[in-house]
Amino acid sequence: MAFMITLVDNPGVMEKKLQIRPLHIEYVMNHAHLILASGGCFPDDSDIADGALFIVDLATRADAVDYIENDPFFRNGIFSTYTIRRWKKFIFDYKRAQV
Repeated sequence: MAFMITLVDNPGVMEKKLQIRPLHIEYVMNHAHLILASGGCFPDDSDIADGALFIVDLATRADAVDYIENDPFFRNGIFSTYTIRRWKKFIFDYKRAQV
């Protein structure tokens, strides 16, 4: 089952985020086989991400919680809250998905 995880950075974490970013990227790449899509979320007036979106293919919500709570960004307070919702593709790769 796919889950959509949305996150927003805590205020004042940019310097710490830049230090931890290599660990975060390594974690994400080590789990790429579980990720349908992921990326940073940006305010309209900046090229600096202030949150993230992950769409992960995992068996249960508990697996999604485990995935995000073990991300170095979460473990180091870059983001401390998240939203997880079940997600079902409708349009994927510019085409209607086969359901």
